[in-house]
Amino acid sequence: MRPLEIIRDQWQDLDSKTRLWCGYALIALLATAVGWSALDAKVQALEKKRTAREAVLKELLPLKVTYLAARQSSEQLKGRLASLRPDDSPAKIIEDTGIKGKSVKIVPLKGEERSGFIEDAADIRIEGLTLNEAVNLFYRLEKGGRPLVIKKSNLRVRFDDPSRCDLSLNMALLKPAPGQAK
Repeated sequence: MRPLEIIRDQWQDLDSKTRLWCGYALIALLATAVGWSALDAKVQALEKKRTAREAVLKELLPLKVTYLAARQSSEQLKGRLASLRPDDSPAKIIEDTGIKGKSVKIVPLKGEERSGFIEDAADIRIEGLTLNEAVNLFYRLEKGGRPLVIKKSNLRVRFDDPSRCDLSLNMALLKPAPGQAK
């Protein structure tokens, strides 16, 4: 005999009440299997969605860091531009640092126009500085409240006094273009 015939014969031998309870158990088992299958499909779909979002997140985290750094730089430049007065010039900024050396020569240069900014440029030569004064000058220019660009700098030790040096700078003060001023 085949296994299906054996099962059918045993099913026929059961009384109706036992057959009914076995049917209910079979229905519950099939409903559980169908429910489990549906839940498993949903879990797999959510897992795929989670891995896709993790991949996107891995791409976005470096972009977030870059964005925050650019935003901080932009805010810093915006603050420096806000502190700019109409009478500011490279010569005045050098005078405000208080570092003189033996002589200071400032020659105005033609400035460029960059995207939304006009450069007020100057060639500055300071003779007879100590190395400490030169470092202090660079520090005050960098950390000062005005938007400056140092395009070129040259520091040379003097032959007549090795403890002193000559500094030449090409420096530009960034000012908002007339159409960009708020």
